[in-house]
Formats: sequence, C-alpha cells, structure tokens
Amino acid sequence: MTPTQTISFNYNSAQTPTQNGAALAAAINALTPGQRLEIGTGTYSINMWFNVVLQGSAAAPIWIVAAAGATPVLTRPDAAQNVMNVGSGSPTAYVCFRGLEITGGDDLIKLYQCSNVWIDQCHIHDGSGVGIAANSANTSYLYITRNHIHHPGLPGDTGECLYLGANNSAVRMTNSIVALNHCHDTYGTTQGDGIEVKQGSYGNLIAENHVHDTNYPGILVYGTDALGINIIERNVVYASNDNTMQVQGEAVVRNNLIMDGATAFASTDHQGLTTNLQVVHNTIVNVARAANLSSWNGRAGMVWANNACYSQTAESIRFPNGSSGVTLAGNVVLGPVVGASSGWTNGTGLADFTNVTWNAANRDGTPSAASPLNAAANAAYFVSSDINGAARTAPADTGAFERP
Repeated sequence: MTPTQTISFNYNSAQTPTQNGAALAAAINALTPGQRLEIGTGTYSINMWFNVVLQGSAAAPIWIVAAAGATPVLTRPDAAQNVMNVGSGSPTAYVCFRGLEITGGDDLIKLYQCSNVWIDQCHIHDGSGVGIAANSANTSYLYITRNHIHHPGLPGDTGECLYLGANNSAVRMTNSIVALNHCHDTYGTTQGDGIEVKQGSYGNLIAENHVHDTNYPGILVYGTDALGINIIERNVVYASNDNTMQVQGEAVVRNNLIMDGATAFASTDHQGLTTNLQVVHNTIVNVARAANLSSWNGRAGMVWANNACYSQTAESIRFPNGSSGVTLAGNVVLGPVVGASSGWTNGTGLADFTNVTWNAANRDGTPSAASPLNAAANAAYFVSSDINGAARTAPADTGAFERP
C-alpha cells in the first residue's frame, strides 16, 4: 500500500543519544494515518515513558520502519521502564514496526490495547524482562513475524521471548499470527519460555518459528476456553531445560520438529482441561521421554496420529492415566508405549532419518530410503504438505517430513 507521505528521520550527530531519542519519540507519536516514517542509523536512547498511541486504518496504515540499509537502535539508559509501550491507555491500530533494533530497558516491547499491529523483522534482545509482552490488555490481529528475539531477560527476570495473553484468561490474544521468528537463549532466567500463549487465547497461528535454548518450554500453548482453536505448525523447537513443546488442548499441532528436552512433547491439564487436541504428522526425537500425555484419558476429541516418536532411553509415548477414547493411528515409535495397546509400528533407530542426532545438532528428519516411516501414515489423518511445504502423496510418510 502506497503511503500518503514518507518522512525521513535522520540521527543528529550534534545531539546526544537521549536528545535523539526524545526527538524520535515525538516524531513517532505525531504520525497520522497513511504516513511512513523511515528512521536512519543511530542509537536513540529514550529516557522517558515511551508510549506509542496511533490510529491508522486498513486503507491508511502507519509505518515506522528502518530506512533502507539503516540500523536504528531504540534503547533506554536503564531498566526502570520498558523500551517501547504500544497502546497503553488508548487503542492503537493499523501500525507496522519493521527493521528496528530494540535493546535494554525492562520489557523490550509491551503491547496493550492493540489490534492490527505488525512487528516485523526487528532485532529484540538483551532486556531485563520479556521480549514482546501482550499480557496487560486484550489484543487481536497481531502479526509478530520474522523477528530475531534473544536474551530477553537477566537472572531473576521471567525472561520469555514472547508472552502473549495472561493467566486464567484475564487477558486474551485472538486471531493473531506468530510466524517465522527466531527465538533463543533464555537460560538463566526464572522462567524463560520461548513462545508462550496463555489460557483463553484463541484463533491464533503459531507457525514456522525456530525456537531453541530455552529454560522453560520452547513453545507453550494453553487452552482456549472452548472459544476456538489454535494452530501450531511447521515449527522447529529444540534444546529446552523443560518440555520442549507443551500444549494443553483445543489446538491442532502438526508438522513440527520437536527435540531435546526433559520431555520433548507434553500435554496436561493446567489452567483448563485438556480436550479437543489433534497432534498429527510431527517428528519428536529425544534422549529422554518423547511424549507425555498425562491428561488424555476419557477426554473428547483427542487424536495422536502419524507421529514419529523416538526416545533413546525412555518411553516413546506415555499415557500415565490411560488412553480411553484417544485415537491412535499411523505412529512409528522407538521406545516403549505406556497406557495404550495399538496405533503404532516400531522404528529401528536414528538411521530411520536422513541426518538426526539425539542432541539436535543435526535435524534433517526426512525418512531414509529403508525407513519404516515411509508410507506408514494413516490416510484418515493425512496432511497435504510437510514441514517444508512440500506436497505429500498417499500413502504418506509418518512424521513431519515427506521423503521426496
């Protein structure tokens, strides 16, 4: 969409970083619908409560972007406040932030009353709280895409890369897309999830993210209070001190590669009951337990199909409380299955994949030529494309990858 006006904002080398920061904050909050602000290279230290409150429209959005080839850095001189707040006290809509580097401060970006806000291709790192938090007001139609988020908190901070929604449905994120982000290195914080979507948030797509080296789960998604579903697909998640991926319910989990955690995939009651959860065509590889499904017994709409579940030392699939009513089909496992009696065939080892290691250093889960994963999927739970977007043909391969 062509802006009505493009405004260049260049760093003034005759002024201090704090003076430049104050000038930039004023320029941002003076924008009107249809304007595009292009920011030049420089470190803009914003030593104030910086709150972006802007109202664009679908026909005239507001763009706040790095100038071509520029690296504008937004920061603070201390951690007394967040670097940037958006929509606190008044709604903000149809605004795009693109290509900015945001570092320092408490939370790096805090979203409040936001809808149709796009955060794209930003480098968000080294704060004293959370990378992007949307946990203080309801948000909708957020687009958080192609960002590099790492080291969001220090020891003693909660340290999530993305904290979306609030506990017990107090605040919801709805109808939003979180995709193509690289989130990593939250070790040493008190929590340190990679991408966390809280109870009651629904209608969200969590897709094609690369998440690793997290203290808590790389991806943690709660339930939706029966208001809709979330879709979690084509993510590569590994190296967690906790469960690598944890999903409570009311979701479709498909075409993910999940590796290297205390447990690779876990699903349990938390702030709501586990129900209506379909986990299909995932590749799950772990030294310890591959999948722990502790609250699936007797619940409605539970499907575990066409998954490759490989454990080196423990259970491939564990239903500690039973699996009554659960649909199991087309799975290939390495390691014992506990609490169920059918719905899988046995794999032979990591040679079943093209190039996978237990420590997730190598992650090509494409079935090898003689793999038992080949053509092992159940047709009733066929997914038309794989983790890489390649078309599947029937009979499909079990797991996230389709062999060419």
